[in-house]
Amino acid sequence: MSSRHDHFPRANVARRLAMRRAVSDLDAAWRAADAAPDGLVTAIAALADASADVAIARLLPWLADTDWLRGRLDAALALLAADPFARPPMRMVGGSDGGAGGLVLADSGAIRLTLQLRPYTANSAAPGTAVFVPGRAAIHVLDCGGAELRAYAVAVSAAEEAGGFTASNAAPCLTQPPRPLRTGETLILDTARQSFTLQGTGHDVLLLELTVQPPSRLPIRAYDIASGRLTHISASRRDSSFRQMALALLRQLGRTDAAPLFIAETASEDFAARWNAMRELVALDPAAALPHLAAMAARDPHPEVRRAAAATHALFSLPSGETGRERGGGPGPCTSPAPSTPKPAPHTLDRASCRA
Repeated sequence: MSSRHDHFPRANVARRLAMRRAVSDLDAAWRAADAAPDGLVTAIAALADASADVAIARLLPWLADTDWLRGRLDAALALLAADPFARPPMRMVGGSDGGAGGLVLADSGAIRLTLQLRPYTANSAAPGTAVFVPGRAAIHVLDCGGAELRAYAVAVSAAEEAGGFTASNAAPCLTQPPRPLRTGETLILDTARQSFTLQGTGHDVLLLELTVQPPSRLPIRAYDIASGRLTHISASRRDSSFRQMALALLRQLGRTDAAPLFIAETASEDFAARWNAMRELVALDPAAALPHLAAMAARDPHPEVRRAAAATHALFSLPSGETGRERGGGPGPCTSPAPSTPKPAPHTLDRASCRA
C-alpha cells in the first residue's frame, strides 16, 4: 500500500525550498521568543543553580497560563496546513509506557518541559509498575480524559539519598485509593518518593509536565504495585543512562575491542551504573571481565555490588556444564541483556524483600 511518503515532492525543488524556509522562519521566531528577557529559555537559564523546589516554584506560571503554548501549536498547525510535508520545529519524545508520547517544549540542564499525551486504549490492563525518579515535577492537567489517578508513595531516607541506598533495605511502595483526575489541576511531586498511574480513561489525557532532575546518587526504582516490592533499580543520572545504552549496543554487536569502555564505566560514581557495566562486560567477554570482577567483589564501596560480583565470580570456578553454558566458565545470570534505559526490568542487584 502506498503511504504519504510516496507523494513527497522530491522533484519539486521550489516547493521543498519554500517548505524549509517556512520551517526555518518559524524556528527562528520561537528561538527569539524563548531568548527574550521574558522568554521560557531565559527563565530556565536563570534557574540553572537553583534547587529543584525553587525551580518548580519559579516556573509554575508557564504551566498556569498556556496562551504561549496555544500560540505555538496554532503556528505548527498552520505550517502543516500550508504544506502537509513540512515538519514543525518541535522535538518529539516517546511515551515511557509505549504510548504516543509528546513534544519537548524546553530542555536545559536538569529542567525539561514537555507536552505529554496519554492515549486512551479500550480494555487496557491496569498498570503493574510504579517508578520513582529522583527530582521534582509539576504536572498541569490540560485534559483529564475521564481518568482516575492512583498515587504511590515510598519512604527514602537522607542516607539513601546520599548514596547509601540498598535494595535489601528499601522501603515498600504504598498504594493510595484512586481518585478522579481533574482538568485544570496541577500536581506537585517529589518524584523520588511519589509516583502515580492513570487508569479508566474515557479518552486521551493531555498533560503539561515540568520536571527537574538534577544528578542524584539515589537510583531510579521500580516497584510491583500489587505487592509493593522493589523489582528493579537503575542509574538515575542521564549521562549514565546514555552510556548504559551504548554499552548494551556494543555488547549486542560483540565488540570485544571496546572492553576498555566497559571497564571505565565500572568505576562510575553510580553503583547501579557500575554493576550494569560489569554485567555487560561479563556477557561480552568473560575472560576480560574476570580480574575486574574479582576486584569489584573485593573493593566496591557498595555492599550489594560486592555481593553480586562475588556471586558472579564464583560461577567461573564451577566445573564445566554447571553454568548453563556449553563449556562452562561463564556466568549464566549475566547473559541476559541489561536494561538499556531506566525502565523496569525483572532483575536487580539484590531483590528486596519488600511487602505491601
